[in-house]
Order: sequence, then structure tokens, then C-alpha cells
Amino acid sequence: MDEDNKAEKDKKQQINVELSDEIAEGIYSNLAMIAHSNSEFVIDFIRLMPGIPKAKVKSRIIMTPDHAKRLLLALKDNIEKYEKAFGKIEGGMEVPQFPLNFGGTPGEA
Repeated sequence: MDEDNKAEKDKKQQINVELSDEIAEGIYSNLAMIAHSNSEFVIDFIRLMPGIPKAKVKSRIIMTPDHAKRLLLALKDNIEKYEKAFGKIEGGMEVPQFPLNFGGTPGEA
């Protein structure tokens, strides 16, 4: 494939992603709960505040198993790049020691 054809093919595969100001601000989350069925993964991003017994789901993302696997691989790749640039991330492996139940198949992250 010559350079002109490769550049044209790359140009056709580009996706323009729009990011509104509201979404660009982001939402802080310090806990994620993951549930799944045979056809989808549901990830609830939660904000848990010290001393407050009630946590709020701030965002829910629903995706196909294929996209969940792609997310896993993308996170792994980005964590490896982060640790190469800034050093090993300590912790993050402990499981919260309190019961949380939203129904469905439980999972943790």
C-alpha cells in the first residue's frame, strides 16, 4: 500500500468526538461497582464520603461484553504507561470492607 492510500484510509477511519463543557468537568468517583448479565456490563461510579453512611451513584455506564473487554485492555495499557512515567501505583488492590448491594450480579473494582 503506498503512502497516499494509507493516509486516505487513516483519514476515513477517524472519528470526531464532541465533548461538552459540562461533561468535560468530569465527575469524581472513588468507588465502582460492576454487575453483568449475559449481554451487558453495568458499571456504577460512586462517590463515598468519609463519615457519611449513604453513598451516591454519580454515573452509570452500560456496555456490551466486547466493549467491557476493550475497556479492560485500555485501562491496563494506560496504567502501564502511567507507572512507567510516574512510578508504581501503590495500593488499589484492597476490597472495601462494607456491604453494598444494588441487586443483580455483584462485582467490585
